[in-house]
Amino acid sequence: MNKPVILLGSGGHAKVLLSILRRCNFEIVGVTDPSRTVGENWLGCKVLGEDQAVRTFSPRDVALVNGIGSLPRDGGLRRRLFDKFVEEGYGFQAVRDPAAFVVDPLSLAAGVQVMAGAVIQVGALIAENCIINSGAIIEHDCRIGRHVHIAPGAIMSGGVEVGDDVHIGTGAVLIQGVRIGNGSIVGAGSVITRDVGERQIVYPPRPQTQDL
Repeated sequence: MNKPVILLGSGGHAKVLLSILRRCNFEIVGVTDPSRTVGENWLGCKVLGEDQAVRTFSPRDVALVNGIGSLPRDGGLRRRLFDKFVEEGYGFQAVRDPAAFVVDPLSLAAGVQVMAGAVIQVGALIAENCIINSGAIIEHDCRIGRHVHIAPGAIMSGGVEVGDDVHIGTGAVLIQGVRIGNGSIVGAGSVITRDVGERQIVYPPRPQTQDL
C-alpha cells in the first residue's frame, strides 16, 4: 500500500502531478513551496511551508513527490532536491498516469514520473528522478540514466542509452542504438542518428523565414 505523499513545489509540473495523484487515489498530506503562505489552500491542498517542513514528518510515514520541473540549463534544482532528501532517508514515490502504457512498472526507479500518453516498452529501464513527459515513447531495451527529462512527444527507438542529467527536447527522435552522454541537451525537433558525447548541445537547423 502506498504511503501518504508530500508534493514538493506548486508550479505547472506540480499541478499535473497533483491531478495524477488524485486520479490514482493517493492521500496527499500537503505541498511545500517557499513562495506560498503556510496554511494556504493551493488547489485543495494545504501549504506546509518551505521544503524544510518535510522534516516534521518521519520518512517512515510519508513519501515525497518531486514537483519541480526540468528545463535545459535550469541549474539542477530538481536533482539537488531529490538527492538532499534521499540522503536524509526519505523515499520518492514513482508516479504513473493511468493513461500511460508501461509494460513493466518495476522498470521505474524511485521518483520516476510518467505522464499521460507515454509509452515504455519491454526491457526499458528508467533510473531515479526521471520525467517521461506526455506522449513520449521509450522503445524496447532503452536505458535512461538518473535525473533525465524526456520532453513531450520525444521518440527513442530500441536500445538507446541516455546518461545522467540529460534533457531530450520536445519532439526529438533518437534512432536505435545511439548513446547520449551525461549532461547533454538534445534540442526540440532534433533527429539523432549518431552518438552524442558528454555535455554536448545538439539543435536542429533553424528554419529560414522571409517576408510574404
